[in-house]
Amino acid sequence: MRYPFASMLIAEIGSSMGISVELEPEYQFAGELVFPDGRRHLFRNTNFNVNPAGSTEIAKDKGYTSFFLRKHGLNAPKNKAFFSEKLNANLPTARRRGVEAAIEFAEKLGFPVFIKPNNLSQGAFVTKAYCAVDIYKVAQQIFERTDVLLVEQACQGRDYRVVVLGSKIISAYERIPLAVMGDSKHSIEELLQHAKAKLAHLGRPNSEIDISDHRIDIKLRELGKTRNAIPAEGERVVLLDNANLSTGGTSADVSDMIHASFSDIAINATKTLGLQLCGVDILCDDLTQNASNQVWNIIELNAAPGLDNYASLGVEQANRVKSLYREILAYLANHDV
Repeated sequence: MRYPFASMLIAEIGSSMGISVELEPEYQFAGELVFPDGRRHLFRNTNFNVNPAGSTEIAKDKGYTSFFLRKHGLNAPKNKAFFSEKLNANLPTARRRGVEAAIEFAEKLGFPVFIKPNNLSQGAFVTKAYCAVDIYKVAQQIFERTDVLLVEQACQGRDYRVVVLGSKIISAYERIPLAVMGDSKHSIEELLQHAKAKLAHLGRPNSEIDISDHRIDIKLRELGKTRNAIPAEGERVVLLDNANLSTGGTSADVSDMIHASFSDIAINATKTLGLQLCGVDILCDDLTQNASNQVWNIIELNAAPGLDNYASLGVEQANRVKSLYREILAYLANHDV
């Protein structure tokens, strides 16, 4: 079960600002804020009354998000939505697009491609598919949870998350995929088990490594390895193609080094969707260098960015997160629903 990081931090900060914070007692993910002037706001985890409802719903839909980003001149990878058998049965024949159509589109884009659920978060089921068989397998898993998936162009670059509040950059960090380091003694499977056990000691209660994750096997297949392989001393083996911190990835803070051009891009993307608070996910060569000199793409926007794993990086990062939540509470103190 996930730890209510945001709720507990809001309760701590709120009391220091004279704000009454009452959390739902059983799970503590939801709460009510009562300000000194009597103004009230409800919140749930990282969802606050900061972003408009319509903009938040658009941000949850990866296909819509990329459409509006491109419409306003921002780079986003080519993608297309495909539907479960259940949803296709309720669509006009001309609008139906299932797994076979998804494979045809992937072949036109050129493998590898990314396949992802259109409306889930935290990297759930996001998979780099290298062939048609991969799409068949992943689509089946996605359609057990939701009815729409995206097939998306695989863009090159390092994976960055930039957190924006209004016209201000709160934090920026590179997200690095789950990997293990060889020691010439232990197998990849054993190193993976060790990495899973180590997460709890790193103060990351909301990160989880799924040992049985099929995406690990896909990645190892492309590397020509198996779980039983014993990597050489110092050999780094990347196990996932997605870099979400919630799936065991790590990160490197670049908040003080982000280039002004990328700050402008992140703020512009946030405003394009009518958001105030947003996590902007950017693929590029280097976020600290001028955007005009490199290829970059916005791959997702998150209207309720989780910062628990980022806060675990160190004291400076934890203080940035606390500063963000203070600013959110200050904003809510002067705005009604």
